[in-house]
Amino acid sequence: MPSFPPLKNDVLLRALLRESVPYTPLWLMRQAGRYLPEYNQTRARAGSFMAMAQNPELACEVTLQPLLRYPLDAAILFSDILTVPHAMGLGLQFLPGEGPRFSSPLRSAADVARLAVPDMAELRYVFDAVALIRRELDGKVPLIGFAGSPWTIACYMVEGQGSDDYRLVKGMMYSSPQLLHRVLDINARATVEYLNRQSEAGAQALMLFDSWGGVLADGLFQEFSLAYTRQVLEGLVRERDGRRVPVIVFTKGGGAWLEQIAACGCDAVGLDWTVNLAQARRRTADRVALQGNLDPMALFGGEPAIRQQARRVLDDFGPVGAGGHVFNLGHGISRHTSPEAVATLVDEVRGYSAALHGVA
Repeated sequence: MPSFPPLKNDVLLRALLRESVPYTPLWLMRQAGRYLPEYNQTRARAGSFMAMAQNPELACEVTLQPLLRYPLDAAILFSDILTVPHAMGLGLQFLPGEGPRFSSPLRSAADVARLAVPDMAELRYVFDAVALIRRELDGKVPLIGFAGSPWTIACYMVEGQGSDDYRLVKGMMYSSPQLLHRVLDINARATVEYLNRQSEAGAQALMLFDSWGGVLADGLFQEFSLAYTRQVLEGLVRERDGRRVPVIVFTKGGGAWLEQIAACGCDAVGLDWTVNLAQARRRTADRVALQGNLDPMALFGGEPAIRQQARRVLDDFGPVGAGGHVFNLGHGISRHTSPEAVATLVDEVRGYSAALHGVA
């Protein structure tokens, strides 16, 4: 593992491991994104999303942009959950106004039979970006690496793009479950390798985005999503350089299965805005840290509402005690969000949470 400067702010890592912290750490899903004018300038200079993501210097530049504006407690690698299936040969493209699309989606048994765990050399640009970001951070805050869950990646691989009804992947699930299980197993093995390489390159915490787990029925969520999330977690190297590498699992729409998600082997569970934090703590008995869960649309409510809603989330979590809380949104920040609204949120969370922790 490369040698990096010592970490100056480890509040995020301590909170994820339910250790004592002076305030509630804060980072935002999609914090390096289109709401920032400097991001849009970098993307225009790169020419495309993929050109930016596959260039370690540009990925580093974008990753660090929100930290130059706000006193956040973590950087998150700028990349995309679909880099892994792209390395499998599915042909990822980001078309203007349409989002991600695969030119060769999985639509038949023959397509699935050809699928294999990719050579990680195809993803070298990601690991190079991780190492570069760690060096450039100079120990300021930890770096979070991430991947999509096997189920969520499979949704894109079969649908070929985002979907409103998931009829193609669900059709495969109901008609040919063995085919989908093969896809999920390959995805899980690839994700283990991918995340381990990220932490080896310098990522100090890892996050698994199960963005579409909530579209599954009860019973099918456990079989087709949670089982493969657990497979990933079982394969991860959880300690690097004498320190635990905490893992966060975020299932959008997964509130009904909170106890099961918390028991899958993760250190922290990310929650969307539909879940009450106080109830979540009771349901998980403080066995894991909790991350979240402000509605991203609260950032459009104006300064008084932003401050009020930030306090509500912190109050909902309640006394820190043996629990760990990482403040975040309940999903990614909207591209239409004002950077000034984010500044208000960061200011309120930092000040109010420090008072709750007894820090003047």
